[in-house]
Formats: sequence, structure tokens, C-alpha cells
Amino acid sequence: MTREAIDLLIEPRWLLPMSAGGDLLTGHALAVDGGRIRAVGPAAELRARFAAREELRRAAHALLPGFVNAHAQLCHTLLRGLPVYGPRAHWLRETLAPALAAAASPDFVRDGTRLGIAEMLRAGVTSFADLSPYPEEAARVAAQAPVRASIGLPISEAAGPWAEGLTAHLARAERLWDEYASDARVRLYFAPQSPGSATDALLTRVRRVADELDARVALDLADAAPAAADPEVRDGDPHTSAEPAIGRLASLGLLREGTAAIVTRSLGSAALARLAHHGAGLVGCPQSDLRLGEAAPAHLPRARAGLGSGSPAAGGALDLLAECRAAALAGMPPLQALHLATLGGASVLGLQEEIGSLEAGKAADLVCVELDSLACRPEAGVVEALVFAATRDRVSDVWSAGRAAVSGGRLLAFDEAELAALPEVWRRRLKLEAAA
Repeated sequence: MTREAIDLLIEPRWLLPMSAGGDLLTGHALAVDGGRIRAVGPAAELRARFAAREELRRAAHALLPGFVNAHAQLCHTLLRGLPVYGPRAHWLRETLAPALAAAASPDFVRDGTRLGIAEMLRAGVTSFADLSPYPEEAARVAAQAPVRASIGLPISEAAGPWAEGLTAHLARAERLWDEYASDARVRLYFAPQSPGSATDALLTRVRRVADELDARVALDLADAAPAAADPEVRDGDPHTSAEPAIGRLASLGLLREGTAAIVTRSLGSAALARLAHHGAGLVGCPQSDLRLGEAAPAHLPRARAGLGSGSPAAGGALDLLAECRAAALAGMPPLQALHLATLGGASVLGLQEEIGSLEAGKAADLVCVELDSLACRPEAGVVEALVFAATRDRVSDVWSAGRAAVSGGRLLAFDEAELAALPEVWRRRLKLEAAA
């Protein structure tokens, strides 16, 4: 029998499909052709069925879907080094906002986004959602990289770097939407700024435009309710919980399927449950929560929930394995954390039919992680080794739509030496501009 020609056959030691009911597999392989997964099955059967132009065996590795960073602010990679402290609202207002106002420019977004994408690829992240002051710059960088991107369109009534007033923001958003309407790898979404304090008129207008364009909406609920010392009181007392803000967003028709709510543990379990009840996807950013004095979200639902890195200025690395570890240490089951970093994040971005699990027909966005080192061994379980012991330097191979982006631990799509110099260039530049 003539074997079918395909592009790539990968044989890892372990394969984690991350699909519904998909268990850890050994002795299996994955076939890739035309940028998509052709088949997943026993290695001997796939070798007999396919003639691959490239065969790759990874004898001490786990193969997973590429990680999905469901909320990032990549240009903030150039603002690392800022002091980080809680409470969150004070840090955002007194430290991050002034630094970003001084730095925000098209080339700042361009350089920070390039650096962030390269860092994420090296850590196995193949898809992400990003919010920046100049979304057209982030979109252009993403379009040239081997990644899948959802780029936020910031909408505000106040003048900002991108536009003057609500009408101008929406006009620029619609023009950019038209530019990327047919792009299969770069999608756009609407991101009303400070939704906890935005007017009903702004939120209603965003909802109407999103309905017309069939666009997704992301709401950062970090400012939805004041902090309280006792989470039990916070959940039960409407005066100190997020219930009024969530009720308002629900009444405006914004909490529904197609909305991503970026949450913190400070919202409380009752608020998280209500958001999920309305159909909104939830995104937790455990590392940045912990650094800003919040408890990492440990009880996000398995359905329609993902993990993000938030601002690298607060959270540190753009590393979904590290986010999984932070969530698991806060009490989330390790397998659920991995689910949120893959298929869960894909569902939040509306990409669950395309990515997030290893199934025939889906895009071949893949990551291979080595589990054979002194610090990272699978004896206690492969999932536990991935979540509690594996670090981003264990990522050996990354594919985006079947195209190698990292091979043998080497980043292929970027000049690492050039990118490594960017943070220092911007530190000097911002100091000079501040002095001027």
C-alpha cells in the first residue's frame, strides 16, 4: 500500500491532547501536513500510513498544543524594572500610568511587541491577546511573525495616544478592522478602557459596534469593585463586592458569549460565578495578581476560562508554564491549569475550533517540552512535572501552523542578540526624554 506524503511526523514520549476526555498518551505520534494536524494515533500505525518529509523523535519530551496567552500587554516588556507593589489600583495609577505615558509611541509599541512575541515563542506560546496604545503597530508586528494574535482596540471617551474622544477611537478602530478583516492569523477585538468607570453611553456604543461587526469584547475588571480585607465579607456584602458593577455590565448586554472578562481574585468567588453564569469568558493572570498583593485565582471554571500574563512590568515573564504553576500553587488542579493555558485560552479568544487541542483538522500550533533533567523528571507524573518543575528553558520545539518557530531550543524567527539589546536602548532613551 502506498503511503500518503505529509510534511512532518512527530513522535514524542508523551502526548497530551488537551481535548475533552483526552488522556495522556504514550507510544503515539502526530502527523502534520499543510499546517494542520492530519492525524493523531499509535506511532507504528502512523509510520505505516504516512511518508513524512521530516520525522522528528523526542524521546524524553511531552508534546502539547501551543500555549495561549489570553491577556498580555506586550509593549510593557520595555517597562520592566519599575517597582512593583500593591495595592493594584495605586500601582497602576502612580507607577505604571506615568511611565507608560512617557514611553507611549509607535516605535515603543513596535519594539516591545517584537520582544514580547519572541519571548513568548521561546516559552511555547503560539497564540495571544494583546492590548497596547497603538494597536496598528502591534498588529503589523504580529502579522509578520509566526504567531496567532488577537489585538485589542482601545476605546475611551478621553483623549489618549491613539485618538481624541470616543468617536475618533471608534473611527480608527473600524478602519483597522477593515484592514485585517480577511487576515486568518490576526484578529481584532474591542477593549473599552476602565469599564468599571466608563459611561453607559460608551459601553452601549461599543456593544452595538461589536454586534455589527461580530467582534469580541474584552473587559478588564480590576477596577470593578473596591478591595476588601475579608474575601468572605466581600462575596456576601453588595456594598463591598463587584456585584453592582457586574450587574450593570450585564444589563448593558456586555456579559455574554464573546466577552472576555479579565479578572482578579479580589472580585471574589460569587462575582466570578456570576460572570461565568452570563457566558463571559474569564481570564486570570496569577503572577501579576500575586506581585500586586492579590491572591491568584484558583477557582476559575474549566469551561470558557484561560490564563494570561497581563503586564510584564508587573508579572515578569511572558511564560504560561509559570502562570500554570502560580495557579496550581494557589490551589488549582495541575491538569486544569494546563487546560486553561491551552484549550481554555483558545475558547476565551473564540479560537477553540482552530487551536488549543491536538485533534485532526486543527492548526498545528504545537509545543514540545523536555522532561529529562535533574530538576524536571516525570516520575511523579507528567502533568505534575510540566506544571511544578518544567521551566521555559525546557521548551525544545515550537511550531505555528506547522512551521517551526523554535527548533532544538533555538529561536528561528528573530535575531535574539538584537532583541536582547532593546530593553537597555529604551531605558537610556526614556531617561533622556524624562530629563529633557
